[in-house]
Amino acid sequence: MRAHLDGLAAVLADCVAGGASVSYLAPFPQEQARSAFERVADEVEQHRRLLLAAFAEGRLVGTVQVNLALPPNQPHRGEIAKLLVHRSARRRGIAQLLMERAESEARTASKTLLVLDTVTGEDAERLYTRLGWTRVGTIPGYALYPDGRPCSTTIFWKTI
Repeated sequence: MRAHLDGLAAVLADCVAGGASVSYLAPFPQEQARSAFERVADEVEQHRRLLLAAFAEGRLVGTVQVNLALPPNQPHRGEIAKLLVHRSARRRGIAQLLMERAESEARTASKTLLVLDTVTGEDAERLYTRLGWTRVGTIPGYALYPDGRPCSTTIFWKTI
């Protein structure tokens, strides 16, 4: 995974530059994006997180994570995080393939319930609904877009 840190960072930086609310504010330099994935790599190596990546024509264009490190009373649950697809690779089904694989890998890791949150009204919300996720509700003003504007978040769950 560490061999792909620059590619992962490029996808994250592109998503933030495109206005995605994925935990980071603008300006968001490539070095900061790489540092974020170095921390993810540590968790992957500790078996606390799964990281999946999608490639197109030899270039890393998408990624998703499954957080496995949850409290002792939740060994059956995982959390989907950071479904990211480079803007140049969107509308090709990459996000759907990443989500399907994330669910499969979570099942292999003995998870039976997944949860996630996403910006309300964005494409990802429609994707999760199409993939059979159940909407719990919306929290207004939950996070910020990279430019500092507030955005609402929708919470989903899925039994796998």
